[in-house]
Amino acid sequence: MMAGGNILRNDELAAIFFRIAFLEEIREEGFKARAYERASRTIGNLERGVDKIYLEGGLDALISLPTIGKAIALKIVEFINTGRVGAYDKLREQIQVDVDELSAVEGIGPRTVKELYYKLGIKTLEDLEEAIGKGSVRRIRGMVSKKESRILRSIVYLKDGRGRFPLGSVLATLKVIQERLESQEGVTNVIVAGSARRMKETIEDAEFMVEAEERSATSIIDCFVGMPEVDEVYERGPSKSRLRLRIGLIANLRIVSRDNFGSALLHFTGSADHNITMRKLALSRGKKLNEYGLFDKEGKKIGGEDEAKIYSGLGLEWIPPELRENQGEINRAINGKLPNLIAYGSLMGDLQIQTNWTDGMHSILEMAEGAKSRELSYIAITDHTQSLAMTGGLDEDRLRDQRSEIKEGNEVIKDFRILFGAEVNILKDGSLDIADYALRELEVVGAAIHSHFSLTSLEQTNRILKAIENENIDILFHPTGRLLKQRQAYDLDMDKIMQRASDTGTVLEINSFPNRLDLRDIDVRRALEYHVKLVIDSDAHAVSHFDNLPLGVGQARRGWATEVDVINTLQVDRFLRELK
Repeated sequence: MMAGGNILRNDELAAIFFRIAFLEEIREEGFKARAYERASRTIGNLERGVDKIYLEGGLDALISLPTIGKAIALKIVEFINTGRVGAYDKLREQIQVDVDELSAVEGIGPRTVKELYYKLGIKTLEDLEEAIGKGSVRRIRGMVSKKESRILRSIVYLKDGRGRFPLGSVLATLKVIQERLESQEGVTNVIVAGSARRMKETIEDAEFMVEAEERSATSIIDCFVGMPEVDEVYERGPSKSRLRLRIGLIANLRIVSRDNFGSALLHFTGSADHNITMRKLALSRGKKLNEYGLFDKEGKKIGGEDEAKIYSGLGLEWIPPELRENQGEINRAINGKLPNLIAYGSLMGDLQIQTNWTDGMHSILEMAEGAKSRELSYIAITDHTQSLAMTGGLDEDRLRDQRSEIKEGNEVIKDFRILFGAEVNILKDGSLDIADYALRELEVVGAAIHSHFSLTSLEQTNRILKAIENENIDILFHPTGRLLKQRQAYDLDMDKIMQRASDTGTVLEINSFPNRLDLRDIDVRRALEYHVKLVIDSDAHAVSHFDNLPLGVGQARRGWATEVDVINTLQVDRFLRELK
């Protein structure tokens, strides 16, 4: 997941630069805002830590990065040395708004936030919600009742997600901590349990289960509470600890003996509903199950060291963590009929890739080489099309020009295939922004919605139905449009869309980008019921984004999908034959 240096610090610094950009926009310092926004994107997409880059090449190495000038490079150095950016601290004192939350509210941007702040003193979601309730936001330009309603829905959605973190935004941190714990003397196993092990879309906390010798417990606890990622320690005991990380996530550490590791892992993996049903099953069979083991009716321990043996001791197949939601998996396991879930690492290709022809960071060949280095064997270049002017979307002529570069790339890169495609924009009426004659020349055509998110259910559903009825559309990208902790899914009749996709042979995408994970797991299961084929894509705008593909595989597994259901597990020629 990490190629060198502390990528975690990249994420933290990228977030700071995004906040600076937002605050500078409020101050109407447009040039500075754009510079920091570009720098934020560059740093967030790096494959190596900024600290590693600086250590090896000094200030010049930072300045050589795309979009990074000397002034911003010096701030990167300041962050590396102190963990802070003084310019950001000063801006926060001048403009005391909650950038992370207010910037996520659908329908308002920096200029609106500026007016809300200076005219009404609004700093937080609660302030905004109260002002709408009082009617005072009507003093702000463009704040009509319809927009107020949309903002209120967005506020409710954001408040519901408070305290939860998109899994993809914290996995790198969890991996670093896991590896650090694994290196401690006396440790024989470390597994991140809880919602993260079940690959939930968002998580509230992280559970580190450590199998270790008792004599090593003190040094393991010392390591955990003394990590540079720690913000505050809440509890420190002889075999467990609880703390808050600097990213805001709560992390728990539990040191368990080998005899109890399997039963403790099962218990702290959850879900709660799965565990309750498992315990009831144990009681119905004259046994007792808890975090310390599986016991017979005389109280003799008959399992605890190995999680799989606890399941078999109750007459069940081992249930993959992604399925442990008490949604029928236990009965299926009793009958030996669990699905053979798609495996991590089984994808052969990636079908949604943006390059520097539009809003991506890297060239076609760079993206291909990055995919190949991650053991993929093909990608489809699917840059945005002409109606997305802000991305430099391609029209029919530029698509044809791009094909020449793709052909050249295929001549250079060996044992790999670059497919010619596009991410076509679905317009408000369901028509497409590229002519059919040009679409017929493409090898892979994905279609997606990028505007008019608040149409009625009937309008939005019909819009998508019209698009996927086009014989040239192979894949519906990020089908429901949701952005975790930012935007709810469109109001859609998913059954109608699933049925039409099945009828037309349209493939639905599971988008692996950390803030999307769209389709949802429940919609993946629904797609399987309609016999709709799926693809799992990274939606990569930079080489580093290929590393998000396991998130999409986890989403597919939570939806009970197998390799047969996901067509980009096939070699390229067989994959192409599966399209319309």
